Amino acid sequence: MIAKKEAIMNNVRQELAMANAQELINKSGERCFTKCVTKPGDSLSSSEQTCLSRCFDRYLEAFNIVSRTYQSRLGRERLDKPPSTF
Repeated sequence: MIAKKEAIMNNVRQELAMANAQELINKSGERCFTKCVTKPGDSLSSSEQTCLSRCFDRYLEAFNIVSRTYQSRLGRERLDKPPSTF
């Protein structure tokens, strides 16, 4: 029973992680495009390409920092929490 519950929870965590990653990509794409592409056209200038690349890098960096911190916090909370009884 506990193993089944843990498997379901892991599945939910994976689905949430995928949803969060998709949302990050969508939002960062919109924000980086607005910031970096001032005059949309048929192609991107080299400065726009560089700006977009750096912008996405910063978003991913921030996402990774937040994710690691969150995972660390969850791990600490699991260790501090008494086992549940079902």
